[in-house]
Amino acid sequence: MKKILIIEDDQQISSLVEKGLSEEGFETKIANNGLKGLDEFHFWKPDLIILDLMLPGLNGIQVCSKIREASQVPILMLTALGTPENVALGLDSGADDYLPKPFKFIELNARVRSLLRRVENQQSNPSTVFHFDDLVMDDDKKTVTRGGNQISLTSTEYRLLLLFVMNPRKVFSRIDILEDVWGVDFESGTNVVDVYVNYLRKKLLQFGGSKLIHTVIGMGYVMREEE
Repeated sequence: MKKILIIEDDQQISSLVEKGLSEEGFETKIANNGLKGLDEFHFWKPDLIILDLMLPGLNGIQVCSKIREASQVPILMLTALGTPENVALGLDSGADDYLPKPFKFIELNARVRSLLRRVENQQSNPSTVFHFDDLVMDDDKKTVTRGGNQISLTSTEYRLLLLFVMNPRKVFSRIDILEDVWGVDFESGTNVVDVYVNYLRKKLLQFGGSKLIHTVIGMGYVMREEE
């Protein structure tokens, strides 16, 4: 039975989420502030964490960052602040997905199962080392180098780069990228893909070299050699 830790200070929301997930066959536990959430993470070792952004004590961003120092457990962040800036802040701190409040349980359940499937797929497919141009990506060690220089990526940037490097010269639409990297469709019209492609491009060019990720106008993005 998969264990899900719910770090949420709103008792009504946490109780509803706990009840729904328990009925879906998950083992659940609630922590009503950031410090308790960190304690439960270390001692209970959940398979997935549902994390509120606004928490007493340590906020969700701080909790997420501390968890990421020790684990790659999937984190679904809940937020009443659904602006692109707040979404990007949560994802940059290490969250795997976000869900704006108010939400329907059916959508939360879908996102939880999508995140758990992603982990299962990663575990069932042996990791390897990928090369493209002077880029080396070691998916066992979770490291990225270019021209021998270490590149530091957030978890979202890493997943985005892995999608490209595993599929060189394949054009991905924005919808393809949303589904493969985030697992569930964002609201229509979001520019989160463009924002993260731009982040990734800058990091890949910080030590020089040719441009690796290119825009295909009207279609999406592709990793290929520079013409």
